[in-house]
Amino acid sequence: MKFSIERSALLKAVSQAQSVVERRNTIPILANVLIEAEGNEVQFRATDLDIEVVDKAAAMVERAGATTVSAVTLHEIVRKLPDGAQVSLTDDGAHGRLTVAAGRSTFNLATLPREDFPVMASSEYASNFTAPAPVLRRLFDKSKFAISTEETRYYLNGVYMHVAEDEGTRKLRCVATDGHRLARIDADLPGGAEEMPGVIVPRKTVGELRKLLDDDELEVAVSVSETKVRFATPHITLTSKVIDGTFPDYGRVIPSGNTRRLEVDASEFAQAVDRVATVSSERSRAVKMSLTEDRLVLSVNAPDSGAAEEELAVAYGDDKLEIGFNAKYLLEIASQVDRENAVFLFNSSGDPTLMREGNDTSAVYVVMPMRV
Repeated sequence: MKFSIERSALLKAVSQAQSVVERRNTIPILANVLIEAEGNEVQFRATDLDIEVVDKAAAMVERAGATTVSAVTLHEIVRKLPDGAQVSLTDDGAHGRLTVAAGRSTFNLATLPREDFPVMASSEYASNFTAPAPVLRRLFDKSKFAISTEETRYYLNGVYMHVAEDEGTRKLRCVATDGHRLARIDADLPGGAEEMPGVIVPRKTVGELRKLLDDDELEVAVSVSETKVRFATPHITLTSKVIDGTFPDYGRVIPSGNTRRLEVDASEFAQAVDRVATVSSERSRAVKMSLTEDRLVLSVNAPDSGAAEEELAVAYGDDKLEIGFNAKYLLEIASQVDRENAVFLFNSSGDPTLMREGNDTSAVYVVMPMRV
C-alpha cells in the first residue's frame, strides 16, 4: 500500500478515528486504526467493539492495500506536521512497518495484520431516513446534559430516540434523564422514520456523533435497528450498538398541573445563579428561589463559607413560593435556552418543576427540587 494525502485531510480523518479508540486496551488491535487505500480514496476505520467509525478522505493512491497502525501515535505525528504538508504513507507488509513521510520527517511505525481487525457486522436496518444536521444537533445537544452517569442504571446512560405522539402529530423525540432532571426534545418526523424502533443511543456515541453535525448544509442518513444505529454523512459513517434495556415511562414524571408561572430572562437568570452559587459548599450547591409578585430572590446560605443573595425583576403573579434547587442543574437547564426568556412552571416546593423556552413546547425540561 502506498498513497499520499494532504495533511489537513489526513488529520481530520485520523482525529475522528482515534477518538473512538479506548486509551486502555487489553486487545492490541483495538488500539489501531485500519487504513484501506483503493481507487482515489483512503478509508480509516476504528472501533471499540461498541462503536465503529469509518472516515473517507481523497488521496493519490499509488498502490492499493490495507494495514493497521496505532491510532493515537499516527494522530500525534500528523498533528505535529507543518500545515499544508503532503504526507506519504507506505506499508511494508513483509517487515510489519508503515513509513510516514512528510518533507524532511520520516517515521517508521509498527503495524498489525489487517485480518486481525474486527469489523462490525452489518445488520438489517428496520428504518432508514435522512435528517438535516441542525435538527439532529438540536435533539442531541439539548438532551445530553441529562444523561445519567450511574452505571447501575445502565438504561439511563444514553439518549432515548423514538417516535412519539404529541397532540395528534407524530414527532421524532429525544429524551434523557438521570432521575434528578429530564430533557424532552421534539422535532418534525422525517419521512421514512415512521416505523423506527425506539433506541437508547449510548453517551459515548452521542459525543462522537456531535462531531458529524457541525455542517449546517449536511443531510445525515440515519439507519436504526433493534440493536444498532448508524449515522452517515458523505465522508463519515458512525455505527453503534444501542443500550439493551427498556427506557422508563418518562411521561409519568412530566407534571401537567403546574400553574404557578415564572418568566425570566434566561441569560440574566443563569448568571445570577452562577454568582450566588459561588459561596455554596460544593457538595450541596443548593440555591433557594423566593418568589413574590414580579420579584425573584436567589439566595445561598452555606454556614461554613458564607451567604449570598441576588434579586431579579421577573414576571410572576401567583402565590408566594420558596423552592430550592441544585445550582448545577439550574445552570445546565438555563444554558439550553436559545430564546430570551425561560418559563418555569411550579406546583409546590416539593414537586417537580417544568421549564421551557417561552411558549415553545418542543423542548421541555423537568427538574426535581431540593430541601433548603
